[in-house]
Amino acid sequence: MPVERIIAAATEIVDEDGAEALTMRTLAQRLDSGTATLYRHFRSRAQLIAHVIDTVLGEADIDAAAAREMPWRQVVESGARTLFEVFRAHPQVARLLAERIPMGPNAMRQREFMIAALLAAGFGPELAAQAYATVARFVLGFAIQLGEHPTDDDAELPETWRAQDPQSYPATVAVADHLPVGLEREFSLGLELILNGLTQLLDDADLPTAVPTST
Repeated sequence: MPVERIIAAATEIVDEDGAEALTMRTLAQRLDSGTATLYRHFRSRAQLIAHVIDTVLGEADIDAAAAREMPWRQVVESGARTLFEVFRAHPQVARLLAERIPMGPNAMRQREFMIAALLAAGFGPELAAQAYATVARFVLGFAIQLGEHPTDDDAELPETWRAQDPQSYPATVAVADHLPVGLEREFSLGLELILNGLTQLLDDADLPTAVPTST
């Protein structure tokens, strides 16, 4: 049985029912096969999940050659948005990344092109690593919410916020027409704030060190 077919079926199970539903037995049933066949390709469920994660990450369409010609900020922003869209299609897979650091070839390729852009722009090694980790965890945090965001919660209705007591919560009522903030708008603003902060850090690093004058 092709490995690709096994991984595709495993991904379907995770997408439909969450990672907890993925066992070798349920996967074998989905494939109308036996668990022995699966264990010939994957020595454990953990190894299978690692392949599911990396295959999903491979759906991110990243052109490394084109990225080398882009400004660092465009590389980081486009990479973050691309991954967010991938996780939109696989929010349950995003939860798996909260439990383990992906080390598959697709994960490494994406990590490499983003860190390379930061280093080329002048970020030091430590700051480049921190910047990448910050952006990656930011994307992951919002991606996980895609699978949990309620659709029938009263807090999702603007009327709920307008109805609050203006004496007790005057500031909240003042912005009630803009609440709740949609997840995508939160993501866009948060990403912009991170990028602005990184830009400022890079600009500060480029400033010449002041030489004290003698009196």
